[in-house]
Amino acid sequence: MKSADPGAKRIAIAGAGIAGLCTALALRQRGCAVELYEQAGQLGEVGAGLQLSPNGTRVLRSLGLEEALRPWVCEAARKEVRHYAHGRRWKLFDLGADCRERFGAPFWMMHRGDLHRVLLQALQAQDPQAVRLDARVVRAVNQGEGVHFTLADGSSGQADALLACDGVHSVLRGQLLGEDEARFTGLLAWRGLVPMHALPEHLRTRAGEHVGTNWVGPGAHVITYPVRAGALMNVVGIVERSDWQAESWTQPGTVAELLQDFSNWHEDLRSLMGAIDQPFKWALLGRKPRRGWGQGRVCLLGDAAHPTLPFLAQGANMALEDAVVMADCLAGEASVEQGVQRFEALRWQRTADIVNRSADNASRFHNPALADPAFATAYIDQEWDSDKVRHRYDWLFEYDATSAAASPTPAAHG
Repeated sequence: MKSADPGAKRIAIAGAGIAGLCTALALRQRGCAVELYEQAGQLGEVGAGLQLSPNGTRVLRSLGLEEALRPWVCEAARKEVRHYAHGRRWKLFDLGADCRERFGAPFWMMHRGDLHRVLLQALQAQDPQAVRLDARVVRAVNQGEGVHFTLADGSSGQADALLACDGVHSVLRGQLLGEDEARFTGLLAWRGLVPMHALPEHLRTRAGEHVGTNWVGPGAHVITYPVRAGALMNVVGIVERSDWQAESWTQPGTVAELLQDFSNWHEDLRSLMGAIDQPFKWALLGRKPRRGWGQGRVCLLGDAAHPTLPFLAQGANMALEDAVVMADCLAGEASVEQGVQRFEALRWQRTADIVNRSADNASRFHNPALADPAFATAYIDQEWDSDKVRHRYDWLFEYDATSAAASPTPAAHG
């Protein structure tokens, strides 16, 4: 492992996704030497859209990335709710200037690949050799004053700490936490991207009016929002189905099957879905929050630590939060072991609350009352009342990961 400063803490990171790259940048800013081990043979554009709420964008700005990200993001003006059948709109919340004023940071919608590329370029600008490819960490052992880890090809390495940012299928999570059976939620997710120019005029984003939409209906919901500076529309549809249980999110489906799942939905939404060139589908599996991420000098971060359903749009935001909290804990505590313990103590309750509340949102979005026009309006008025919305989201957006390590360990959120 490379280090310009012989006295710097040497941190190995398993996984060069968003969690791993952001953690590496934050650690380097705090004087640590970092090397990432990535199982893929090349790093490319993977996935689709992300919603980065103020708790996440605050982290990115603290790392000095706002200027590099600005050409790629859509800053949300607002979010809205639409009824699946008649398409009526309700305001979910204002964003834009209101968001910056209330929370001190913007709400961005962007392509995952764009965020990943900017993070990677920022890290490589500091150390072009920071990421090692074709290198999957499969085992880690605490050993005296360091960690010994083994790669899939049989080679090995040592560091002062090993951070497992290897995602929802983390092999190191299994090693640390043992058998961790995922439960099928009965939900199938679809995702796809549509070139904005391929949409009817009234469905295109307007300059300065980037809007995210939550379509809600009985047994399903759909999230749409623009990404890549408005060049693409991101579409994610989640439907209650029990006949598909593959968790891979790169499994291709067909537009015909997608449209069949949303056959009685509003024409606007079906127009969006019909314009997707290649939709992908995956089963949503749920995992209960677990303690024990940090053991000695080895610690889980991001999806490896707290996999979540996507109903609060907080998976990527939690990974960004983890990055700076971990960096501050490792830099601020006398020993690596103390830093790891401090990290889990600070992050456990917040991430458990997010995981649990994300699961709760499924029943709200899919409520059978939405099927009956006589009750649907009253139901949406009640569930998306402005006071309820603030109670549901403000605690998420207010959180400042950049100062969390200087704060007492938080109590459970009510």
